[in-house]
Amino acid sequence: MPKNRNTFSFLARWPRRAASCAVHHGWAWAQRVGAVTAEHPGRLRFGAIGEGTRLAFPQGTVFGEPWIELGAHCIIGEQVTLTAGMMPDLDLGPEPILTLGDGVVLGRGSHVIADTTVTIGSDTYCGPYVYITSTNHSYDDPHEPVGKQWPRMEPVAIGPGCWIGTGAVILPGARLGRNVVVAAGAVVRGEVADHAVVAGAPARVVRSWDPEKGWQPPLRTPAPVPIPEGVTPEQLLALADMDEASETS
Repeated sequence: MPKNRNTFSFLARWPRRAASCAVHHGWAWAQRVGAVTAEHPGRLRFGAIGEGTRLAFPQGTVFGEPWIELGAHCIIGEQVTLTAGMMPDLDLGPEPILTLGDGVVLGRGSHVIADTTVTIGSDTYCGPYVYITSTNHSYDDPHEPVGKQWPRMEPVAIGPGCWIGTGAVILPGARLGRNVVVAAGAVVRGEVADHAVVAGAPARVVRSWDPEKGWQPPLRTPAPVPIPEGVTPEQLLALADMDEASETS
């Protein structure tokens, strides 16, 4: 009797398992086919898209592509919005409006809104849900709804090698130097010097690099252990496999 009950239970679960497998395989196929690359741009016609750059599927809102230039080996996560201009189908002139350097990473759900020039330097990494915009609503007229007042626009420039944490907001007119760290949830406006760490809303500098004294205030974490000379990538991968095996055993 228990054997029959197990058989009936398996038969009852089989259609759901089959449907679940079909859905997951179908979604994986859609992600592969729906990704945007230089070789397979789909409906998107960017001003430039470099070798190895990939926009994951599904994409967020994308318009003004002729004025968007993406460097090589960029990683654009799912549901990332990239826009140039205030609305689609505008003629924005001969120059690019939104420019990403080589190796830029934009995490899932991030937004880059370029109504005027936005530049993100090479090897800048953005966590999920980062919001970068060159436009702010104005509220000069106290009698008019804020959403109906003409917005203000200022260019945004983010230097190379920056790290922008999850949920950070980069406001119009922001100018970040090289290798700037923006803490999660920070709201950044104005100028940030090279090699600074900013946090808070509004963001302020909480740590900076001094060529003579090093990081001020000093880092509280131990310095990373350098990889010994002569160690090959294959050996590092083998060590990682050994660690994984020891954790699962």
